[in-house]
Amino acid sequence: MQTDKIPAAPLIGTPTVKRRVIAMVYEAFLLIAVEALAVFIYIFVTGNRQEPAYRAGLMVFLFLVTAAYFVHAWSGSGFTLAMKTWRIKVVKVGSSKVPFRNAALRYLLAWGWFAPALLVGGLMDLHHFKEWALVLVLGLIAWGLTAFLDKDRQFLHDRIAGTRLIALPKVGKKK
Repeated sequence: MQTDKIPAAPLIGTPTVKRRVIAMVYEAFLLIAVEALAVFIYIFVTGNRQEPAYRAGLMVFLFLVTAAYFVHAWSGSGFTLAMKTWRIKVVKVGSSKVPFRNAALRYLLAWGWFAPALLVGGLMDLHHFKEWALVLVLGLIAWGLTAFLDKDRQFLHDRIAGTRLIALPKVGKKK
């Protein structure tokens, strides 16, 4: 008998959208440190060259470092530090552990928060910060609303990746 199975039905609570968004903001602050270290390593290795190819290389490197951070956390413990702080865990539907493949797919699909806005901004040839900010905010709101279209209140990237977020119970303090 396997002990890592959980029911696909929402017997375990789904964290509120507000709680998930707050965890994402916290995650962004943690990622600043991870990516600052990655930038330092990249600059050290490449000698701080400013040619376009090196700048593109830095973007690819940051994408991969961020992927490693999330995929490792999700396929290992099921949560990042921010998710653990807010008692949120990602699981594969019907199982408690997220396989590497589902975690990697979830990471790629989670770019849906930004990719449509970046595409629209690029196609519209936006140059001013306010224009980009408006397009990004509208894109983030649109993606966030996908949770309200789902019967289990899961975001679109979780539904497609075969994962779901669950709320972990509060751990009682030991006396």
